[in-house]
Amino acid sequence: MNSFTRNWRVLVGGVAAGSVAVLGFTGANASAEPGVPVAPEPVAATATVTATQTVTVTPAAAEPAAAPAAALASPAEPAAAPIAAEPAAAPAEPPAAPIAPATSGTLTQYLKEKGVELQPQTATGFTGLSIVLPMPSGWQVIPDPNVPDAFSVIADRQGGDGLYTSNAQLVVYKLVGEFDPREAISHGYVENQKLFAWQSTSASMTDFGGFPSSVIEGIYRETDMTLNTSRRNVIAESGSDRYLVTLTVTTAANQAVATASATDGIVNGFRVTAPSATPTPAAAPAPAPEPVPGS
Repeated sequence: MNSFTRNWRVLVGGVAAGSVAVLGFTGANASAEPGVPVAPEPVAATATVTATQTVTVTPAAAEPAAAPAAALASPAEPAAAPIAAEPAAAPAEPPAAPIAPATSGTLTQYLKEKGVELQPQTATGFTGLSIVLPMPSGWQVIPDPNVPDAFSVIADRQGGDGLYTSNAQLVVYKLVGEFDPREAISHGYVENQKLFAWQSTSASMTDFGGFPSSVIEGIYRETDMTLNTSRRNVIAESGSDRYLVTLTVTTAANQAVATASATDGIVNGFRVTAPSATPTPAAAPAPAPEPVPGS
C-alpha cells in the first residue's frame, strides 16, 4: 500500500497543521456531488466495522513411510550417509513495466470501447470489496442526486465559504467483460485533464494495495470558482470479479488550507481490499510525484 503526498496547497498557500479525527466505515447509503447542499435530515454517522479473521488450514500430515532396511556393510566400509540435494532457487519475477499514461480517451470510454459493462454498486449489502472511507470530524454522509451512480458521498457540514462545500465522492462499478487492467488504468488521468483550465500538481500510477491504480491532483475552474481536486481510480479484483473504484475529493481553492487535515485524512486513509485480504498498513509518503504529461 502506498501513501500519496498531496500538493494542492502549493498553489494556494501553506499547509495547515493539525491532527485528523477519522472514522473508518465499510459502506453507507449516499449519492452525489454537492454544490451547496441543502441541510439533510439528521443522519447518525455510524460505523459498520467488519472484522476479518484469517484462518490458516493445515492439511493432515501423511503417514510416514516405513524406513527401508539398512544395507549390510563390512566393518571396513561403513554405510555412506545419503546426500540431500539442495533445491534450485525459484527464478525471481521481473518487475512490471511502468505504465505509460494515455493521452486520449477516459477510463470509462476505454472500458466501453472494449465492450465492458459497468454495473453501478450501492453501499447497502455490498460485499464484493472491503472499502474504508475515512470520515473527518464535522463531515457527514449526505444524499445528493447530482453524482451519477454514487456509492457514498460525504461532505463538510461545518466549514466552507458559503459557495462550495468540500466533499468526497465514492463510485463503485462491477466490470463485466474482458480487458487489460493495466492498459485500462493508463487512461486514469484523462478525465481530469479535460476539465476547464486544468493544472496538474502531482500524479502517480503506482499500484494501490496491489491493484492497478492512478491518482492525479490539481486545480480547475468551474463557473467563477477555482477548485482543488484529487481523483484516485482503482481496478480491484475480488475472486473472479473486477471492480472500478473511484474516489474524488474536492474543495474550493480558498478553503484548501482550512480543510487540509480533513482532506489529507480522507485521501491517505482510503483503503480498498478483497474481503479475505489483510489490510496493508500505510507506507511512508512517496518521495516525489511523477511528471504529468499534457498538464
